[in-house]
Amino acid sequence: MVGALLLGAGACGGDQDSTSGDGTGEVTIGLVTKTETNPFFVSLRNAAAEAAAENDAELIALSGKFDGDNEGQVAAVESLIARDVQGILITPSNTTGILGAIAEARRQGILVIALDTATDPVDAADATYATDNFKAGRLQGAYVRAVLGDRAPELFMLDGTEGSTVSQHRHDGFLDGFGIKDDSPAIRGRAITNGDRNRAQAAMENLLQRTSDVNSVYTINEPVADGAYTALAARGLAQQVTVGSIDGGCEGVRDVRSGKYAATVMQFPVRMADLGVAAVTDFVRDGKKPSGFTDTGTQLITDKPVRGLASQNTEWGLQRCWG
Repeated sequence: MVGALLLGAGACGGDQDSTSGDGTGEVTIGLVTKTETNPFFVSLRNAAAEAAAENDAELIALSGKFDGDNEGQVAAVESLIARDVQGILITPSNTTGILGAIAEARRQGILVIALDTATDPVDAADATYATDNFKAGRLQGAYVRAVLGDRAPELFMLDGTEGSTVSQHRHDGFLDGFGIKDDSPAIRGRAITNGDRNRAQAAMENLLQRTSDVNSVYTINEPVADGAYTALAARGLAQQVTVGSIDGGCEGVRDVRSGKYAATVMQFPVRMADLGVAAVTDFVRDGKKPSGFTDTGTQLITDKPVRGLASQNTEWGLQRCWG
C-alpha cells in the first residue's frame, strides 16, 4: 500500500471514545482505495482530501498495489487502526477478504464506511456510499442492445476482477439490460481484464484472433473500453462494433464525444467522498452514526440517444465529469 495524503487540521491520535460525539474532537480519517493510479480512485482521493480540508479534518490516504490486492488493503486498515483514526473510508477490493480487518476497526470504535464497493455482507461496514453497479450495468446493456436494433447480437464481454462484487454486479446488470443469460450463444468471447487498459487491449486482440464476428462489446470501465477500441481499430472493426462502458471520467466522456465508444454510464466519486468525509466528521463531533446503503447516482452519457432510455449528451457530461 502507499501513503498518499496528510491534510487538514489537528494531529493524529487520541482515544476513540474521548472524541466521538462530544463536539470538540479533532478528526482524523483514513481512506483506503483499491489502487492509487486508476483515475476513478485518484479523483475519489482528491475529493476526499478537499472535503477533509473543508471540514478541518486530517486525511491519511493509503491504497492497495493493484485492483484485487486484499493483503495490501488489510495492511492499510491495520496501519490506520494503529494511527488512531476515528473513521475509515474504504473501497474494498475483496468484499469478503477485508471483513476481518473491518471488524477489528469497528471493535475499536472506528466508524467504517464503504465507498464505491459494498462489503459482503453490506452491513459489515457501518454504511455504504456507492454506485448501484447493477443499475449501471443494466443501463449500458440496454443502450448497446438498442443500438443493435434488428441485428442479432454477437457480443464480447471484457470483465473486471474475479471475485469482485462490482465486477459481478456490472456484468449481471449488463446481461439483464441486454436481455440475455450468461450461457447465451450470443456471447462470442469473454476475458478478465482487472480493469486495466493494456490487459483489455491484449484480451481483445486475442478474442479477435478467434473470431471477428462481433458487433457489440461490454466493458467493465473506461480504461478497458479504450483498450478494446484500440484493438478493434487496428483490425479496422471499430466502426461496426458498438462499445459501451461505465465510469464518467473526463477522458471517457471525451472518448464518447470522439466516437471511440458509443456511451458510458457516469458515476459520481466526488459525491461518495463528500458524503463519507461528512459522515465521519458528524460521527466524531455530534455522535451521529450513518447506516445503510446510499446510491450516489448513475447517468447514461451519449451523443446518440435511443428511444426509451434517458440520457445526457457529452457536453453535459464534460461539465460534471471527474479526473
